[in-house]
Formats: sequence, C-alpha cells, structure tokens
Amino acid sequence: MSYRSLVSTAALAALLAATVSVAPLAQAPAAGRSPRPPQATTTGKTWTPPRTSDGKPDLQGIWTDNTLTPLERPKKFGAKEFYTDQEFADLTRRARQGEKVEEADLGAAAPQAVRYDLEVYGFDRTKLRFASTKRTSLIVGPEGVVPPMLPQATKRNAERAAMNRGHEFDSHENRPLQERCILMGQERIPMIPGANEGNLLLIVQGAGYVSLLHEIDHSTRVIPTDGRPHVPQNIRQWQGDSVGHWEGNSLVVDTTNFMNLTNYRGSGEKLHLVERFTRTADDTMIYQFTVEDPETWAKPWTVEVPWTKTKGPVYEYACHEGNTMISTILRGARVAEEEAAQKKAK
Repeated sequence: MSYRSLVSTAALAALLAATVSVAPLAQAPAAGRSPRPPQATTTGKTWTPPRTSDGKPDLQGIWTDNTLTPLERPKKFGAKEFYTDQEFADLTRRARQGEKVEEADLGAAAPQAVRYDLEVYGFDRTKLRFASTKRTSLIVGPEGVVPPMLPQATKRNAERAAMNRGHEFDSHENRPLQERCILMGQERIPMIPGANEGNLLLIVQGAGYVSLLHEIDHSTRVIPTDGRPHVPQNIRQWQGDSVGHWEGNSLVVDTTNFMNLTNYRGSGEKLHLVERFTRTADDTMIYQFTVEDPETWAKPWTVEVPWTKTKGPVYEYACHEGNTMISTILRGARVAEEEAAQKKAK
C-alpha cells in the first residue's frame, strides 16, 4: 500500500533551481523526427508564451496529464482521428454524469481485473476529461495504434521471456522494475498518462537546464539544454541519456542510450525518443513524443497528450511502505521450495 506525505513545492523548486550547474558548451544534438509542434492559439488569437529571465519559453509550474482518451484507437473508429464536436460533447457529458461509456473509450480509467478500489482514495472517473484535442486516440495518424512489431523483435522478446520462465522468484533481479520500485509506469519515459493517480509533474527551469519532478516515485529528471552532445554509447542508463534544445516555443528533448532492461513495449537498446513540450495557452501544454527503434518497429510512431496546469500540490510518493514486497515474495518462494523438497523426500 502506497503512502504520501506533503512536501513544499516552493522549497522543492528552489532546491532544484539551486542544484543545477553550468556545463561546457558543445554542439547541439540533431533533432529527431516528429510532427510540427501545435500552434499556440486561444479563441483565434495568437498566444505568446511567457519567458524566463534568460529569454526561453516558460514551461514552469505543476501540470497534470489526466485523460480518459486511450493510447490506441478503438477498432470501431478505423482511420477516424478526431471526434466531431457533437460526438465529443456527448461523450464528455456521459463521462461526467457517470453514464455508461464503452471500456475501449476510457483509456487508463477502464476497469482492471486486479486493482484497489481507488474510489476509497478519492478516485472519481467523472472528474476526468477526454483530450481537449478531440482525438480518438493519443497516438496520432490514420492507424492510431502502435505499429506491428518486427519478427526479429518478437523473437528477441520471446527469448528474453523464456530465459526468465521458471526463474521468476530466484532473486530480486528476476522481478519487474516497477515491483522493485526502480521505475514506475508513469515515471518512465516516454510519459504515458494514468488515471487520476500520481499524474502531477513539476517543471522548474534554470539557465541551461530544465528539471521535471514526477509525483510518481518522486523521481527528478534533469535535462541539460546547453548544447552538450550525448554521452558515449557504452554508457547506458535506466532512463537513457536526455539532451534538450529549444525550437521556437518548444523544448525538444532527444533521448538515447537506454538499457535493454528498461525496454519500452518490447523495444531494444536502439530505442530513440524525441519529446516536444509546447505551451499553447496559459493553462495548457502539449506533450508530444515520437518513438523510433529500427530493430523493433518498421516505422516511428507519435503520441500527443494535452497537459493542464494545476495548483497541485505535488506529494511525495513512496512506492511501498517499508518496501517489504520483494523480501516477502522471495521468502514465500523459498518456503514453497522447501515444502516441495520435503514432499519429494518422503
């Protein structure tokens, strides 16, 4: 069971801003392939984003990516990328009033076979919203789904699973990263929205850096924007190596050097991620990312998620109280093995 304790976001922002340091300038990384960033407009008028003291677009604040829109488009929509205004209004009305909505349309809020009754903790699906872009899926394009996995990737993942089959409880290293509190689902990149739990993200900027504090697992991601190149390819990290640069009003973050242990939807070590953060209104940010891995998918695919500014606060999120899950699981496995050995010896 998770627990949370309130922390001061103002103090945290000051701490993050104070901890960044200036690094030597180097050549800027090449921009990855991703769609043109959305235009910043409100009611037909051009909206100019605020600027920080160094002249960069100001992305700071606490943001939430809560959404009912599913990652992949339900089959019933085919190549239809957007709801009509009437369809969107009707769907929104039914969701807000708690009326029946097809599970395929509910994204991360769809019922799950095994899950705590989150209504006890304030989870209320009627307070969530579909993406303001009126998309039928967060994945953009006529297909609206993750491209089919290449045969070599399917084989690679099957072999990986086979190696662990029958050894799932040998050691903590055989358990999933999320279970070990190393990387939680919404914490890992690219950032896929959940449903009304741990969705907050605090953004703080300083000269040459942008820091992102995830509510989930209170993980802080520090992205340099000073033009440095990626670290050498032989250096691999849980969340890869991210370097950022500014393109107009968008922060573009290029990430490589992922570990094979943190594969995203079956990706390999050649996973290349390009994220775009574009503020389009005072209270709206468009988070857009493109996933590319020539050893896993035949082509890149792109996701677009609207974020909404919120007052917060951001809470500290402890993965497990005392984190006894792993020791309990492994102890249970040892007891089961001992009982099996005793039964066999009789």
